[in-house]
Amino acid sequence: MNIILKRAELSDCENLWEMQVEAFSELLEKYRDYETSPANEPVSRVEERLKQPFTYYYFIMDGENTVGAIRVVDMKDGSRKRISPVFIMKEFRGKGYAQKTIIAVEELHGRDNWALDTILQETWNCYLYEKMGYHQTGDTEPINERMTIIGYEKN
Repeated sequence: MNIILKRAELSDCENLWEMQVEAFSELLEKYRDYETSPANEPVSRVEERLKQPFTYYYFIMDGENTVGAIRVVDMKDGSRKRISPVFIMKEFRGKGYAQKTIIAVEELHGRDNWALDTILQETWNCYLYEKMGYHQTGDTEPINERMTIIGYEKN
């Protein structure tokens, strides 16, 4: 596995959005978080983010395969950088792509001062972030009776 992060352009908006909807659709079905799920966002929301000067969307590439994508919010002012969201397409999950992607974005944007949120009930995601050096902040936000969002930070 040799992943490369390829910066997404505004012209990639539709493709990025379609991948995001597909990648998060199972979680939307499971948790029914219609207000917050990336699977339920309109394409215009992805387009808005792509236009932000502090947003960096990357396609996660393994050779010719696009295995997922990640968005980094980096204000470049010393404030915490944020991963929001990161996703791996279903057929590529469980192979270490998310871990390698986090390492790669930390190489690009700096290793320190990161934040992200995830679903508390998705223990595999929590395990991944903790393995990567993130710790729970204690901040939680109940979305509904099925799902709670939990904050993580690294240094």
